[in-house]
Amino acid sequence: MNKPTLSNESSSIHCASCSLRALCMPCGMTTHEIEQLATLVKDRIRIEKGEYLFRLGQKAEAIYSIRTGSIKTQLDNHQNHKQITGFFLPGEVLGLDALSNDTYLSNAIALEDTEVCVMKNHNLDQISRHVPILQNQIRQLLNSEISRSHQLLLCLGSLKAEQRIATFLLDFSGRFAHLGYSSHEFNLRMNREDIGNFLGLTLETTSRILSKFQKEGFIAIQQKTVRILNRDALKDIVNTAH
Repeated sequence: MNKPTLSNESSSIHCASCSLRALCMPCGMTTHEIEQLATLVKDRIRIEKGEYLFRLGQKAEAIYSIRTGSIKTQLDNHQNHKQITGFFLPGEVLGLDALSNDTYLSNAIALEDTEVCVMKNHNLDQISRHVPILQNQIRQLLNSEISRSHQLLLCLGSLKAEQRIATFLLDFSGRFAHLGYSSHEFNLRMNREDIGNFLGLTLETTSRILSKFQKEGFIAIQQKTVRILNRDALKDIVNTAH
């Protein structure tokens, strides 16, 4: 399998002109602070679909912000069992959980051809001295990761299968809206097996529930494209748990 490749556009990286500046690390920074950050964050790397950005146990050398594409994180044990722990979209940051461990705590695999911006860990102290607000940004991102993990545990521990699927669809709807895309129609790059694995469901159960939601007019699915037709119905399914 090929290694991630350095983008030949790396010399032209400029955080101030990036369309995702409000979504990832530069969020809330002044123009001057973004200019300083841009002098230290110079690399982008490209990963083809199925390639690893980093592996479980690998020395953590950087954190990564997705510029285009999407990535899944997963754990693997010695019995070749995998557990998907997250799906990441443009503007979201990977590798933060390794800052206190010096090694990555999961595998990160591209769901499609993906490009990420690279911030080397050994530069973080220097960046923080130049851009003090960055420390607060990192804390907020870590808090978001912890919150997402807690929500996943809640979903797996207390929700029924239909509620898990409805929660998943509504979550992605909101995340795409945050990116500035439609909350009613979006592409899910992961397959149904990955969705089921993430939610603690079998492929058969995941497919059956998605088909049921289609028949009842809650959603429409065409290959990778999902359309939300009845958001209130999905919310009602989720709220039956409370």
